[in-house]
Amino acid sequence: METTPRPAPSELTFRDATEADADALVALIESAYRGDASRAGWTTEADILEGQRTDPEGVLNVIKSPDSRLLTVERDGVLVACCQLEHRGAAAYFGMFAVRPALQGGGLGKVIIAEAERTVREVWGAREMHMTVISVRDDLIAWYERRGYRRTGRMTPFPYGDERFGVPQRDDLRFELLVKTLG
Repeated sequence: METTPRPAPSELTFRDATEADADALVALIESAYRGDASRAGWTTEADILEGQRTDPEGVLNVIKSPDSRLLTVERDGVLVACCQLEHRGAAAYFGMFAVRPALQGGGLGKVIIAEAERTVREVWGAREMHMTVISVRDDLIAWYERRGYRRTGRMTPFPYGDERFGVPQRDDLRFELLVKTLG
């Protein structure tokens, strides 16, 4: 489903990713979560996971899926953030959220998640937004709780041994489902 680029009050442009965006999106996602460059922002996972966070195949799968869209966020034609939205019946899934590390902490994430929630309500009629977060990421979970998400206590295992998701640096990683009821 195509969207017309739509400027937001902060002069951001939101649009659906295309296959041509895949490499830039992989680079953005990696920069927000992995390696020393990710330490410039607060979303880094560098202390708990090494290796990749995603790859071109994973990004292209989201872009090509009929039930998903990868929302790109640009400012002055420069990619600054992205997030995955997946239609799951009455709910939508929010994932692959990344903001350039140098821009983190300035309110951009709040604007993007609000736009994502508006989009899934209006386009798919979603009544809930779901996401999974690594359960040891207390600071990140607290940020989502301040946005209205609640912890469910429902855990799924981390895919140890599948390096497409990174190389764990500890043995207690798992994903917790967070849920927000959309107005």
